[in-house]
Amino acid sequence: MAGQSSARVAHTGNNPFLRFVAAISTLAGWCSAAMIVAAVGITCQMIFIRFVLNGSTVWQTEAVIYLVVAATLIGLPYVQRLRGHVNVDLIPLALRPGARKVLALITLSLSILIVGVMLFYGYDYWHFVWERGWRSDTVWGVRLWIPYLSIPIGFGLLLLQLVADLVAVITGIDKPFGLEDS
Repeated sequence: MAGQSSARVAHTGNNPFLRFVAAISTLAGWCSAAMIVAAVGITCQMIFIRFVLNGSTVWQTEAVIYLVVAATLIGLPYVQRLRGHVNVDLIPLALRPGARKVLALITLSLSILIVGVMLFYGYDYWHFVWERGWRSDTVWGVRLWIPYLSIPIGFGLLLLQLVADLVAVITGIDKPFGLEDS
C-alpha cells in the first residue's frame, strides 16, 4: 500500500507546458489573494464611513461581494495546483500503483469534462450579460459583465490546470493523487 501524500504541489519536471500552466495558476493565486486583501480593505473603509463618520455607503457592499466571488473562482487553479481541494484518498491508498493510475486518469478526465461544461455555460452567461449591457440594480450600477467575467476566467484556468495535471500523470512526471509507491 502507498503512504501519505508526499506532494504538496503538482510536479512540473522540465515540461514547458506544465511549467507555463504552473506559472499561470500561481499568478491566479496571487490575483485572488489581492482581491481578498482589497475586499478586506474596502470592508474596513465601509465600517469607518458608517460607524465613525456616520455616513452612508453606496458601492462598498457590492464591491466586496464581487471581489470575494471573483477571488474564489480565480483562485481555483492555484488551489488545484497546491492540491488544496478536498481530497479523500482512502480508495487510492488501497489500490496498487497501476489501478491507482487508472483511477487518477478517470477522475481527472471526468473533472475536465465537468469543468469544461461549467466553462461553456459560464462563458455563455457572461457573453449574454455583455451583449445586453446589463447593470446591477443598485445605485452604483456596475456593468455586470465585469464581475461575471470571473466565471469563464476561473473555470478556464481550472480546466487548464486539470489538463496539466492529467499530462503530468500520463507522462509520469507526477504520481497519481500525489501518492508515492511503497
